[in-house]
Amino acid sequence: MTPRELLKALAIELDAAGVPDALIDASLLLAHVTGKNAMNLRLDSWSQVSAADESAVRALCEKRKARTPLQYLTHVQSFLGRDFHVDERVLIPRPETELLAERAIALLKEQNPGSLTALDLCCGSGCLAISMALGVPQADVHAADLSEGALEVTRMNAERLGAKVTLHQGDLFGALDVPPLYHLIVSNPPYIPARECLTLQEEVRREPHMALDGGADGLDFYRRIAAKAPRHLHAGGTLLMEVGWDQAQTVMQLCAHAGLTPVHIHEDYQHIQRIVEARL
Repeated sequence: MTPRELLKALAIELDAAGVPDALIDASLLLAHVTGKNAMNLRLDSWSQVSAADESAVRALCEKRKARTPLQYLTHVQSFLGRDFHVDERVLIPRPETELLAERAIALLKEQNPGSLTALDLCCGSGCLAISMALGVPQADVHAADLSEGALEVTRMNAERLGAKVTLHQGDLFGALDVPPLYHLIVSNPPYIPARECLTLQEEVRREPHMALDGGADGLDFYRRIAAKAPRHLHAGGTLLMEVGWDQAQTVMQLCAHAGLTPVHIHEDYQHIQRIVEARL
């Protein structure tokens, strides 16, 4: 069977199972198995797919039909032009979080280069911490997460990408044995209200629940981070957080109540208020 024929057959099966973008997913899975370019495979109507490769891609498609996220099958998610390893232990990085990383890097570059410190709370795959470390090599970047599995993924990504990041395991600021002061604290914490977690897209429900559930109203982590961040920031230091689509104004008030001012809100690609920036 040629790649084009196989992909057509797989796409029909995926589509029947309700998988969005069936042909694209089939192409990416076959590319993952063969190491060939996905677009070239879609056009290839002359070569033959080996029996071993066909068996492997069909096995992956069965998992995709069961709504396992594509990224958990290929173990790759691009973030700011770099390929990060992802698996069931971590949340899959989203495009809007790239805006958070870009703003964090820009803020660090505005600082005096001497003794720069930054902290990524709820680091997950490490995409934020590693992007900061690579974008501003002179910064001393730390990453914290309650999940040991997430920290293992961060460690793996840091080693693969050549980033120097100090890891801490624990609950938010409680992960820091001797809490230092930071010029920047960045976080993309869980922010989905608990009840809404049950209604999320099936693929999203396959991601770690602890990386999604933000408590009854989705704001539990913001309350805790905003309340304690001033004790961990240098004077003039910044707290930068990604928020849910309707949470920016409330999180801004939480920051202001904690003494973090002025507060700025940045929109994402869809003009949703997505990032809250507060300064001590």
